[in-house]
Amino acid sequence: MGLILTVLSIVAPVALLGLIGFLWVRFGFEYRLAFVTRLSMTLAVPCLIFTALMKTSVDPAALATVSVAAAVAYAALTAAFFIFTQVLRLDRRTYLAPLIFGNTGNLGLPLALFAFGETGLGFAVVIFAVMMVFHFTFGVWLVAGGGSPARVLREPAMWGTLLGALFLWQGWQTPLWLTRSLDLIGQMAIPLMLITLGVAVARLSARRFGTAIWLSLVRAAICLAVACGAGWAFGLPPVALAVLVLQITTPVAVTSYMLAEKYGADADAVAGLVIISTLLSVVTLPLTLAFLI
Repeated sequence: MGLILTVLSIVAPVALLGLIGFLWVRFGFEYRLAFVTRLSMTLAVPCLIFTALMKTSVDPAALATVSVAAAVAYAALTAAFFIFTQVLRLDRRTYLAPLIFGNTGNLGLPLALFAFGETGLGFAVVIFAVMMVFHFTFGVWLVAGGGSPARVLREPAMWGTLLGALFLWQGWQTPLWLTRSLDLIGQMAIPLMLITLGVAVARLSARRFGTAIWLSLVRAAICLAVACGAGWAFGLPPVALAVLVLQITTPVAVTSYMLAEKYGADADAVAGLVIISTLLSVVTLPLTLAFLI
């Protein structure tokens, strides 16, 4: 009973904020998704990442090991899903990126914070940064059929990560007034991301849910196996392993739908994956958390 209550206390705030965003749109209220997304990704998330890394008590060597484990996990996922799409003759531009990249920002960061505190958040932002590098270089190249790797350097979250890692490595701290200001800005990120996730899911329309259902189930199983394998291979401590598994197994990112829409891939198919994998995560994420805790 105690374990169930613990898991519910972690999942409930995430679900409630997502539901607020979903119902907000369903009731016909205005929500400027482009503005809120830009505010979050340009200002709030970089501040959250920077302060989380600067203030974390996690050993920098442990963070480095987690980042390498995450990179290996994403490389393994890429190889596994490349073969998977090749064997089943699925359109690679449409399906490969969504199968690889989960919602490590909107969903992974809050869950890591609520489940494992500031230590968990420190590990989660490193994995989020690794995912961003892959997603905005290789992921965009997959969907667009080309693209510049330098794109990732235009993402403010990457600069927040690099600066946070530098301050952590050198043991630097910003002045107290600046730290408190950055903390306040960063605190916007998690509620904004969760509400925006609910809004985005409410606005998606998709067909061919049958394909999305079995692909989401296969994806969940492969991601879990790869995350556990990478974590055990690198001998990650319990919290680091738990956060890696949590981040890698998050549902398909809404960003994948936006990229498919922008670059002319099958956006309806990707929308189906986003919706079904997110609904599936209502069951899989609590079970994963119960196992990890």
